[in-house]
Amino acid sequence: MKTYLKLNWHHNFDDEPTWLYSELDESRYETRKVEVFRNGRRIFADSQLSTGNAMLGEIPAPSLEELNAEAEFTASEIERGEFEAEWSIAHTGFS
Repeated sequence: MKTYLKLNWHHNFDDEPTWLYSELDESRYETRKVEVFRNGRRIFADSQLSTGNAMLGEIPAPSLEELNAEAEFTASEIERGEFEAEWSIAHTGFS
């Protein structure tokens, strides 16, 4: 069963994403990811393709408790539909 995460990364860097959306497999490895920047630009990655500097994590994603224990992150589990909407937006205009 897949799990979907939304992570808000609190920082002031214009060249780093502020929102990260991840699809995780049963072992918590990322299978798809969307990164959203402050200006609305989106990049994405899956096992076949990536745009910009987006990459899938090489180790399992930490638990929500571990992520939320870090002051710079606010993480939550989301429904598949919310992830799919972000994935679709990230692919708009991409050939």
